[in-house]
Amino acid sequence: MKKVSFAEFGGPEVLQLIDAEEPHAGPGRVRIAVRAAGVNPVDWRVREGQVLKAHPIELPAGVGLDAAGVVDEVGEGVEGVEVGDHVFGEGASTYAEFAVLSAWVRIPEGLTFEEAAGYPSVVETALRVIREVGVRPGQTLLVNGASGGVGSAVLQLARDRGIAVIGTAGAANQDYLRSLGAIATTYGEGWVERVRQLGHVDAALDLAGSGVIRDLVGLTGDPQKVVSIADLDAPEFGVRFSGVAGSVPDALAEAVDLITRGKLHIPVEKSYTLAEAAAAHTDSQAGHTRGRRVVVV
Repeated sequence: MKKVSFAEFGGPEVLQLIDAEEPHAGPGRVRIAVRAAGVNPVDWRVREGQVLKAHPIELPAGVGLDAAGVVDEVGEGVEGVEVGDHVFGEGASTYAEFAVLSAWVRIPEGLTFEEAAGYPSVVETALRVIREVGVRPGQTLLVNGASGGVGSAVLQLARDRGIAVIGTAGAANQDYLRSLGAIATTYGEGWVERVRQLGHVDAALDLAGSGVIRDLVGLTGDPQKVVSIADLDAPEFGVRFSGVAGSVPDALAEAVDLITRGKLHIPVEKSYTLAEAAAAHTDSQAGHTRGRRVVVV
């Protein structure tokens, strides 16, 4: 089978499309014929060799955590899913023609493989950081870097919970943030004052890693009210860095519920082939994403 792999840490150029042995579903796992794989920042952070305790790897290594596809092997002890089912979920080395998933759920009616592939890690992360930052209904949450996949999910989950959101993004994504229910403003020079003029901030999330932790602490007045998923230096300011996933099965179940109720939709901004994985990573690292990017198999 074809698979994206890297044999050394580095930039996007270390990614190679190789011929590899097919993986197989062990106990408690399913294998899918991959139709699409989600492109997440953690993918290129791992590729660069950044220290992420949740994702220890040995080289050479595959790429990707999220995928959607058709079940073609069911491991021992697995119930409730059959060969031929269309599922999305989380596994390992998902930029490939076949991948093994450790958590999955059936794709809701009306959702394409490309759309479904963009949800697993994004929804789990959004649910986790909203919980960890402790924001409550009736309060206001500031989201730095709100237009990407996790930001898009956070805005919609917050709205469903009665939490007001101020979101920062580039000028081109202001209307997009407003369409998701956020009070939108741009980042860049003077952004802190612009946020202050919009109202009191009870808690803040850093989803972009753009060196704003000190400002977020200033806006909330308490480092315990700030959580980052993107700035590894956050603990130096007393801010929690959230990098270890919670319950993916629970997150997938909630994603299906939200999607089915029309409370969650994350658009796919751009799709790439397996051979274009390096370009997908380059674009992901550049930021300014509106929704999700996916690799189509």
